[in-house]
Amino acid sequence: MKLQRIREEIDRADRELVALLARRLELGLRTRPYKKETSDPGREQEVLDRAEQSRFGLLDSPFVRDTFSSVIAESKRIQNLALSLVAFQGEHGAYSEMACRRLRKEGAAYIPCEKFSDVFGGVEDGGFDVGVVPVENSLEGAVTGVNTLLTKTGLKVVGETVVPIHHCLLAVKGTDHREIRAVYSHPQALGQCAGFIERNRLEPRPYYDTAGAAKMLADLDTPAAAIASPLCASLYQLEIVQEHIEDDASNQTRFLMLSREPASCGDKCSLVFATPHQAGKLLEVLQVFARANVNLTRIASMPHRETPGNYNFFLDFEGSDQDPLIREVLSEVATHCSTLNFLGCYPSWKE
Repeated sequence: MKLQRIREEIDRADRELVALLARRLELGLRTRPYKKETSDPGREQEVLDRAEQSRFGLLDSPFVRDTFSSVIAESKRIQNLALSLVAFQGEHGAYSEMACRRLRKEGAAYIPCEKFSDVFGGVEDGGFDVGVVPVENSLEGAVTGVNTLLTKTGLKVVGETVVPIHHCLLAVKGTDHREIRAVYSHPQALGQCAGFIERNRLEPRPYYDTAGAAKMLADLDTPAAAIASPLCASLYQLEIVQEHIEDDASNQTRFLMLSREPASCGDKCSLVFATPHQAGKLLEVLQVFARANVNLTRIASMPHRETPGNYNFFLDFEGSDQDPLIREVLSEVATHCSTLNFLGCYPSWKE
């Protein structure tokens, strides 16, 4: 039993080591937009010296220098691949990362961010090439944090995808399922599995991210569970207690890809606007699209934070901003709005 416990601690240390190595390489890759050359001998020597000075315990000098030299060499190799930097909110294994992989299948590095604002800000300042964010879920509706950021951003939507969301109940291997009382996940995921949670008398505990909850669970000492993707079970060495626990099998989330530059072509457009707080003003906007026979695919609203009582409206419609008819529609719509932000024209998602 003592040997088994020690090996469990070794396994935990190995997981942490792999995660830290991955983060180290990601951070190295993120330096690329801010420097001209991959190699920086002075900086490399500084890293090696600091690592050697920080060693303790059983770490001897040659081992530390060889290890960090290998890390630096691998970091430079990855930087030279010229990968596209794709940002998403959450930890590795999040549904947002799955969306990234659908939108940029090859030649990309998927970089996790703590907050949605980090994704937007990182793309805006050139730290990332594109960002991928969830905009709405078929069960829980709009993702408020993302929609709020869309009202003010200067970024452009350049793509979209729809990801089927099939949640799993995950637990640490060896956990007695009868002892599980609490379940951690993102509030949206908890809402999407509300029926399952209630039937099993579990206590929902909100966490910043589904994959983050799975990652945290791996190091939790008390019996608990997380709701996350099947990929998280593999990444964080957890057991799948039950699959497909979402309340509706059709559960899906739509994601948008954001860039500093607009897409070169597209057949779908998105915009966000506000109208004067007067009767019939929203109807006037909608009538412009109706008269032009332009099909709307989404309309949503959320309170305007700066002017209580007013609302921002999110609109998606079919068509290209290169089409003279669509340009006329947008020009007329602007005359009925107090604010209007055209988010972009992009290829609509097709399976």
